[in-house]
Amino acid sequence: MATNPVYLEIVDFFASGTTPQTVADFKLSPAVQERASELLELAKEDSLTSDQEAELNHFVELEQFLRMAKARAHQILATQG
Repeated sequence: MATNPVYLEIVDFFASGTTPQTVADFKLSPAVQERASELLELAKEDSLTSDQEAELNHFVELEQFLRMAKARAHQILATQG
């Protein structure tokens, strides 16, 4: 799980230091976005392996985390400006 590229990308982002603005602006790399799209397409076709299903579930969890972080960052930015 921790060696999954999406986890490493997010860990690297937060480990490098963030501000509310950088969190609000953060986007996953095109490669990670493409992988998520591939997994979603396989899910629609009902042809995910168990490993792919676990990977997709991790994407969903991380997407929820990022949405919450971005929403909070926007709240902070709104109170600063």
